[in-house]
Amino acid sequence: MSCHDVVSIDGKVHDPNRTDFLARYLKELKRAAGEIDLRGYFHWSLMDNFEWEKGYSERFGMVYVDYQTQKRMKKDSAYWYQDVIQSNGAKL
Repeated sequence: MSCHDVVSIDGKVHDPNRTDFLARYLKELKRAAGEIDLRGYFHWSLMDNFEWEKGYSERFGMVYVDYQTQKRMKKDSAYWYQDVIQSNGAKL
């Protein structure tokens, strides 16, 4: 999911729309796992990157990349996802 993520005044990247999207998506995936042979899930994308159609204007990752300094910063969605995978989906 693309967003126009920015670093807030508190020095963090708050991306509630991405977290909401991931929560809904993973809940449906968990539900489907009871009915299909589901062997894994790979999240796309880990970090913000250059998108061929949108360049650097859209951000897809759970890790914010400052393109000038190359500094990386976990977004709120990354912390949420970390909790979910550490609990093996129990925190969905």
